Amino acid sequence: MSTGNRFTEEFKLEAVKQVVERGFGFADVSKRLGVSSHSLYACITKYGLPAEQRLAQDDLVAKVKRLEAELRRVTEERDILKKAAAYFAKESG
Repeated sequence: MSTGNRFTEEFKLEAVKQVVERGFGFADVSKRLGVSSHSLYACITKYGLPAEQRLAQDDLVAKVKRLEAELRRVTEERDILKKAAAYFAKESG
């Protein structure tokens, strides 16, 4: 949550609980825990959801990344085939 530091998932969940369930303010919690308000907000965005929604969201993010990589690969293959077709059309013509 803080620059250069890595915090455990338990730490992040506890920080989220302090804001969401206990009603403490962003500034108070971030100052007390030594993290930026922006990082705390990012954790609330991610961990503020119920566990099953969070897992479903993580699955969707992973699927989107996989599909984007596949799209890049297929686009590269298409471009190579276009160049090859143009080359062979020029050679035979």
